[in-house]
Amino acid sequence: MTKGRLEAFSDGVIAIIITIMVLELKVPHGKEIESLLPLAPVFVSYVLSFIYIAIYWNNHHHMMHAVHSVNGKILWANTHLLFWLSLVPFTTAWMGENKFAQWPVIVYGIVLLMNAIAYTILAKILVKHHGLESTLAKAMGKDGKGKLSLVLYASGIALAFYNAWISLAIYALVAAIWLVPDTRIERKLDEELPK
Repeated sequence: MTKGRLEAFSDGVIAIIITIMVLELKVPHGKEIESLLPLAPVFVSYVLSFIYIAIYWNNHHHMMHAVHSVNGKILWANTHLLFWLSLVPFTTAWMGENKFAQWPVIVYGIVLLMNAIAYTILAKILVKHHGLESTLAKAMGKDGKGKLSLVLYASGIALAFYNAWISLAIYALVAAIWLVPDTRIERKLDEELPK
């Protein structure tokens, strides 16, 4: 089975997710600059979530570039990832509208954790399908960054019961870790190009 439809569908869903998030940014009724201040939490939530969606889109693109085919398990694993990504706009809006209150931050963290788990599942199924000697398997390696992210998300969720701002800092840290482009797959693909 070719991977083209999976990539096209995923790109479409991600584009819709970003569109839904930006629609949550409501235009203020005032014309003074101060009328933007109440929107600050919503905007900060949007920026963080936009970065996360962009990270997933970039990494998904690179991962799909390194594979040659997909099967039914991969399609379902990809749909599982898209399900969790589709919840990001809801949790983003809830968190921003409630000025980073405890429960919205906890639920946001749970959705981030589930996205990371779903992405890990997709990567493992792709590696299994293409083999341990595949470009993707070699590029993924032990995936220390992915494992660290899971631990940080779980820590952020737990710490939100104590202080939601610490959790937000942890979620931002994970985004910063992944914001630096992950070049593992690109390097492996470049190594395998004929010289």
